[in-house]
Amino acid sequence: MGLLTRRNLIFTLMSIEIMLNASGLAFIGAGARWAQPDGQIMFLFILSMAAAEVSVGLAFVLLYHKRQLALDVDAASELRG
Repeated sequence: MGLLTRRNLIFTLMSIEIMLNASGLAFIGAGARWAQPDGQIMFLFILSMAAAEVSVGLAFVLLYHKRQLALDVDAASELRG
């Protein structure tokens, strides 16, 4: 819900991070339910993917803020490049 309602790029990235953590928690819960280590392995994969997403996303946000001096998602649709 936060991804659809927020217009700030920082909050959008935070919403994606929360969704990735929720899916990781679901994998851990399913792995604990069936006594399999697969859920923990998938959580480690999700955690590493989230770290990569944060680093690339934060670099994009910093570059965008340097050019536009705003973090509005609607203003980003006007970019040409």
